Amino acid sequence: MSPVRVRFAPSPTGFFHIGSARTALFNWLYARHTGGTFILRIEDTDTARNSEEFLNVIYDSLKWLGLTWDEGPGVGGNFGPYRQSERAHIYREYLEKLKAAGRTYEKDGATWFKLIGDRHEVYDEHRQKTVTKVKTAPMVIEDAIRGRVERIEDEDFVIVRSDGNPVFHLVNVVDDIDMQITHVIRGEDHLSNSSKHVALFEAFGVKPPIFAHIPLILKQNGPGKMSKRDQGALIEEYQKRGYLPEALVNFICLLGWNPGGDREKLPISEIVSLFDLPAVNQSNARFDDKKMAHMNMLYLLALPPAEFTAKARAYFAAQNMNTGEATEEYFAAVMALAQPKIKGFEELPAYTAYFWSETYPTDEKAKAKALGKGDPKARLAELAERLLTADLSSDASVEAAIKALAEERGLGFGDYQGVARIATTGLSAGPSITSLFRLLGRERVIARLERFAATLG
Repeated sequence: MSPVRVRFAPSPTGFFHIGSARTALFNWLYARHTGGTFILRIEDTDTARNSEEFLNVIYDSLKWLGLTWDEGPGVGGNFGPYRQSERAHIYREYLEKLKAAGRTYEKDGATWFKLIGDRHEVYDEHRQKTVTKVKTAPMVIEDAIRGRVERIEDEDFVIVRSDGNPVFHLVNVVDDIDMQITHVIRGEDHLSNSSKHVALFEAFGVKPPIFAHIPLILKQNGPGKMSKRDQGALIEEYQKRGYLPEALVNFICLLGWNPGGDREKLPISEIVSLFDLPAVNQSNARFDDKKMAHMNMLYLLALPPAEFTAKARAYFAAQNMNTGEATEEYFAAVMALAQPKIKGFEELPAYTAYFWSETYPTDEKAKAKALGKGDPKARLAELAERLLTADLSSDASVEAAIKALAEERGLGFGDYQGVARIATTGLSAGPSITSLFRLLGRERVIARLERFAATLG
């Protein structure tokens, strides 16, 4: 097994954000690419904000995306516990090492980490307190994505709060040391923490891991990082909307990573094969829900019909959608018409409503447009009469019957199609009119045509 050990360390303080999913994915991809180990570590020391509900969301979302972990909660491993709330004894041991080395001091009831260098105190007007400044040489970090990064840490920092709880910087570094993490792949917003963390690694006498700070995901419209409040930001939304997880993984991996060439739809096996840190962009990536929807559509189109039908059935059940007395054969036939047309399962209820019931909504704008041409009532009567004897067993035979009627009347196919569609579906678009007539059947189509014509006066 490769010596590469990476970790994803979320906090269960909110719903699972697409940025967190991308961080988990990049770590998972790098572990799979190198044959290394992907570790899930839960940073749950914020007792005021932690929630078991949010923790389960993290677990469920990672499993749904296919990002299974090699070590961590529910899996185990040789470096546990994997929840920080269960590792207090380990943090105390490491803190004693710093104290023994003379690298800590007590101030304002908290424990501070002492940077090495020329020290002097200044009054910080912004925080209304006296702080210790330390003159240190620039700290050079060779980031696997951003290249050479120089940072100067000029202020001692707190590692244990006055309430006795260790802060993020200490527990993060201790866990990385204790779990033998070789690569820290995280968001660019953590780059400012890197010098503090390197200082702690060196204080413990441990060589720092390789850092790789990935670009931020920007919100779709306007400046700034995408937040949990922005549209399309939460993984749970895509689960509820019936998105395919493999489509979401494919889309997310392209937010800041370039596989080379102009292909976008890639199987996960190929993504794993191609993924490497030098190909991750330094510039930030902008989220685009239209591209996400398009990617999902590509994956839906590629599904075998039987699998598409099964997933659609599951989505309808989850949404408590009533399909009347539809047989499995009829349901599958409807899905065969819908599969090439929809971008996501969330469109299915509206797209197929008229297949399950004789009561379905009508698009009033589409109705006005269809009724604005020629004599729609006459066209409906002519079509209903012709369908009494027409062959409706195939799309081709339906098309031939309507074309023959149009030629006899000196009209075109479109003179019948528009008003027939609004009468039988309530919509202006959808599957071909020939497929509609074939699937709905003679009696239902004629009844709908006559019922709609009766409303025209």
